[in-house]
Amino acid sequence: MCDRKPGPLAGVRVVDLTAMVMGPYCTQIMADMGADVIKVEPPQGDDTRYVSVGPAPGMSGVFVNVNRGKRGVTLDLKSDAGRTALHALIERADVFIHSMRAAAIARLGLSYPEVAALNKTIVYTNCYGYSRRGPNRDLPAYDDTIQAACGLPSVQQQLTGEANYVGTIVADKVAGLTALYATMMALFHRERTGEGQEVEVGMFEAMASFMLVEHANGAMFDPPLGPAIYPRAVAPNRRPYRTSDGFISALIYNDKHWAAFTDAVRPAWSSERYATLEGRARQIDTVYALLAETFAQRTTQEWLDLLRRLEIPASALSSPAALFDDPQLDAVGFFQTVDSPQGPVRFPGVPTWFSHTPGRVTGPAPELGAHTSEVLGELGLSCIDVGVNAEATEPA
Repeated sequence: MCDRKPGPLAGVRVVDLTAMVMGPYCTQIMADMGADVIKVEPPQGDDTRYVSVGPAPGMSGVFVNVNRGKRGVTLDLKSDAGRTALHALIERADVFIHSMRAAAIARLGLSYPEVAALNKTIVYTNCYGYSRRGPNRDLPAYDDTIQAACGLPSVQQQLTGEANYVGTIVADKVAGLTALYATMMALFHRERTGEGQEVEVGMFEAMASFMLVEHANGAMFDPPLGPAIYPRAVAPNRRPYRTSDGFISALIYNDKHWAAFTDAVRPAWSSERYATLEGRARQIDTVYALLAETFAQRTTQEWLDLLRRLEIPASALSSPAALFDDPQLDAVGFFQTVDSPQGPVRFPGVPTWFSHTPGRVTGPAPELGAHTSEVLGELGLSCIDVGVNAEATEPA
């Protein structure tokens, strides 16, 4: 990788006790943006090390992606020596973030008051399944259960006729992004005032907020003006349109786009009945069905050529695999190849751009305990001091 200026979080140190995806995704972005993220794992490691294929045991693709650029430390936090080392890390940190349930983190002596006693200016972020202020605070949670709890499979049922999860771990990722912006806001407050604080992010609450952006709709008002659903999003005919040789996605949405499309195509069903956005919204599923009949009459490329000439949003269907060869992503340098002990890794990179402090993938994900000796040495400690086998902490 070429040398670049430090990212916007250069100089920020993060003690990361998160696991799985929600918390690690948050701290992965912080690492990409220049923060020194120290991932603290138990001796057996984060479970995500073992959930998918990878080039070596304990280095699954999911783990490698959301833990890239971090330094890995193994500590037994049930031991006095392990807690002593962690306390030393906390004293030098800007952010402490964890994804344990409240009772578990308290048993380790790592509640906010206890951590703040070591470092009063620290930003302490809790990543929970459910906020501890509610009755579900002690329930375990994963992406699937949170999708269900926030109503996403119900919305999918209205759309397709069958209750389904969406094909991505959206709850984990939305909650991770929420934890990121919440932590950044707390750091911004500290920058202005010198005051640290505790932050709490519940996956359920983050997804409820996410789902209700559009689906709150008429239910927000008193008295309610309609159900808690956005009709366009759940119209049964809202789907990619089948063309004569494939599929296309197109959104002929505002009145300018609609007029341009009907003038160019002149479908038999075009009439004043569909001329305005308000009118189309009232009968959106009928509109989608009429468009589906029309799109079936030409090839995908013919439609793309026309729609792009008319400046109507449109795309052919792609796939995650195709993104690795996408010309747009290639042109912006989206993928970044990083050397690792297991060989080169082509990471999906930083999706944002900064004119002075660009982020980048700073390195591979750590093998289990790979930086334990290094990090402890910075604290004036050794592996022997904390009861860790030094040989087990070095990469193979």
